[in-house]
Amino acid sequence: MIRQPAVAGQFYTDDPCRLRAELRRMTPVAPVRSRVAGIVAPHAGYVYSGGVAGTIYGSIEIPRTVIILGPNHHGFGAAAALHPRGEWLTPLGTVPVAGRLSSLIMEYTPLVEFDASAHRFEHSLEVQVPFLQHLRDDLQIVPICLGFGDFDRCRQVGEGVARAIRAFGEEALIVASSDMTHYESADAARVKDELALARVCALDPEGLVKLCRARGITMCGVIPTAVMLVAAKLLGAERGEVVRYGTSGDVTGDDRQVVAYAAVAVY
Repeated sequence: MIRQPAVAGQFYTDDPCRLRAELRRMTPVAPVRSRVAGIVAPHAGYVYSGGVAGTIYGSIEIPRTVIILGPNHHGFGAAAALHPRGEWLTPLGTVPVAGRLSSLIMEYTPLVEFDASAHRFEHSLEVQVPFLQHLRDDLQIVPICLGFGDFDRCRQVGEGVARAIRAFGEEALIVASSDMTHYESADAARVKDELALARVCALDPEGLVKLCRARGITMCGVIPTAVMLVAAKLLGAERGEVVRYGTSGDVTGDDRQVVAYAAVAVY
């Protein structure tokens, strides 16, 4: 099964040469790259959030195997949908789904189901893949689309992912795909997002979910981020760090209604 790109030509260019040039520009590679358990990276159009995403990707070591957790924006498919074995196609070529780690996640995480339908139109996972391809030629991915809203299932999925990675026996990066506050002023967004990012950096997944619900923080990937934090803590992570923050207003010049973006490394 080959998963066709859903948003190439919309969220990012479908021209391979142009895409490579844009990725080189957006992803400055740090002289010394950090080893991390997980990251938060945004998933808007590259013109808006590509610089924020590129900063985090260029600052970390990318292992061969990457688990990508994204929110389900369309509501199709299973609540925790792992894309079946096969390949994902982007303008840069195909990336295989990591079969052995996928099987281990299915074994240790009963909530997760093989389901391609949740992924068919979803952009939040797809937009991460070209960044990873740009930095790692032998990449393999485990794409999981999450469509539930409670912390109990975050805990269950995160614990299963951590157990699967341990059994896998190789390094694996966990990417949580998320934008931050949507359609508020840049100043209002920053106030809310600083609260949410403080919970991320404190590795407090339950507190993050509760805070976003209580304060109306429209962080669309709060559930993927919470799952990543649960797993990262079990794998030994101790702290998080905001690497970059920005908004669509930085590009458009209009700060009245923005979408905000953050890049976070979890060490």
